Amino acid sequence: MVETEFPSLDEGEVSSSETSASSIDLAPSSEILNVVEYSEGSPNQVRAIEVANPPSDAATITRLPGLSWKHFLRDLKAGEIERVCLLTGSDQPDVLANAVSVDAPLSRPKASEPKSVREARFVAQSRSAFQDSNNPVYSLARELEDIFPEKIPAELPAERGVRHEIDLVPGSKYCVTRQ
Repeated sequence: MVETEFPSLDEGEVSSSETSASSIDLAPSSEILNVVEYSEGSPNQVRAIEVANPPSDAATITRLPGLSWKHFLRDLKAGEIERVCLLTGSDQPDVLANAVSVDAPLSRPKASEPKSVREARFVAQSRSAFQDSNNPVYSLARELEDIFPEKIPAELPAERGVRHEIDLVPGSKYCVTRQ
């Protein structure tokens, strides 16, 4: 049973890309494919179907009659198209394309990892590990040590009594108010 055949032009008709000097037979041979049917509410089924081979050369492909996406959507909504078949160029599906290793750090949230793993990561990212790695950036970080305190303060610094106000009106001047 052939599921779909590619339509060919009737004798005497010429497509927009075909010249009268060339005539190629558009009747493709068929092959048997194993397909997986996806249906909501039922398990996936694998079955073999015989389908027409699509043309493989550019000259034959350009001679196929066209179907605009508007007509395709109209026919699909009207129920005239029962099945859409996606053909890929590979005989073997790439199973590993979306696979993620269980050991990959992004496969699990951080909260699900053991405390020892979090502590080991923290130690590896600490200042002492940075110093021991002989990284040239460490000397620059030492120069700016007052900007990067060893311990992050628990509260905001005390107010210094200086407030800056900027009027967002064209022509206004910068104003510093001391209290």
